[in-house]
Amino acid sequence: MSTEAVVLVGGQGMRLRPLTLSAPKPMLPTAGVPFLSHLLSRIREAGIRHVVLGTSYKAEVFAEYFGDGSAFDLELEYVVEKEPLDTAGAIRNVSDRLRADDVLVFNGDILSGLDLRELLRTHREAEADVTLHLVRVDDPRQFGCVPTDADGRVTAFLEKTDNPPVDQINAGCYVFRRPVIDDIPAGRPVSVERETFPGLLASGARVQGHVDDSYWLDIGTPAAFVRGSADVAQGRLRSAALPAPAGEAVLLDEVKVAADAAVRGGSTIGARGDIGSGARIVGSTLFDDVRVEAGAVVEHSVIGAGAVVGEGAVVRGAIIGDGVTVGAGCELLDGVRVWPGVELPPGGVRFSAD
Repeated sequence: MSTEAVVLVGGQGMRLRPLTLSAPKPMLPTAGVPFLSHLLSRIREAGIRHVVLGTSYKAEVFAEYFGDGSAFDLELEYVVEKEPLDTAGAIRNVSDRLRADDVLVFNGDILSGLDLRELLRTHREAEADVTLHLVRVDDPRQFGCVPTDADGRVTAFLEKTDNPPVDQINAGCYVFRRPVIDDIPAGRPVSVERETFPGLLASGARVQGHVDDSYWLDIGTPAAFVRGSADVAQGRLRSAALPAPAGEAVLLDEVKVAADAAVRGGSTIGARGDIGSGARIVGSTLFDDVRVEAGAVVEHSVIGAGAVVGEGAVVRGAIIGDGVTVGAGCELLDGVRVWPGVELPPGGVRFSAD
């Protein structure tokens, strides 16, 4: 049976601002390449070539980078969502570009080590109408949960509760039989979890769960984004799109690192980055053209393109927008976010989100 893929990349990434003011979340540099590159490489490795991207926010950025997909050994098409349609509505919105029997659908903000071939095998062996990737989490209270029976068949979609009956949650990856997509109402918002999937259960359709314990992370928050980039850089999640060998650091083109500086913990230094004497970069992502001056410390943070971290400054658990200047001796801690273009004066000023 033929298979193709749909990737939903239309969200505005509000929780990741100010990083997403200049680029959609799936295009943010993650271990040296756009986040979406890691997902597309997994799709390609599974033997799938035709991929439709459902875009909306800054839609042109995707086509500018990936083009027709030929450079990535893929055939890419783009469909722009003109108004928010929710997950199922967005899937229905691209249906006229689909031509396969089975359609893999991905939320475009999930890092996952799921074996896609095994997911498809589960779907076909169960002769399912839809198959959901489910993951087990330590604390399912912050998620809706998805119970399954002894045969792996989904029995319900439950809202968040303080006493969830199972630890399985929807992992944001699905296999749809094509007729199921065609039956989704067109031209209006439709939720997969609140409308499509419950409707399928009520009709007696086969909704299958595929539970695995592979790496899984929703990178929608700053802390998760930082962690995900570091995990890919260090090889905790293997990715064929990683532009350098996995290890303590990924250094892109024309990076300068002083001999006594330290870059570790899965940090990525973007092109033309300049790390000064005695500086320490740990578990952080620095976009292109960032300068970190002597003695500065950057830990578990994201530094936007063209930003400067001044001498002796400390940036820990912070998000710094494009073009920001962090003055010498400043301390930015615990979830601080600095919007693009801001200049923080030197002099030991301390900023904390708390």
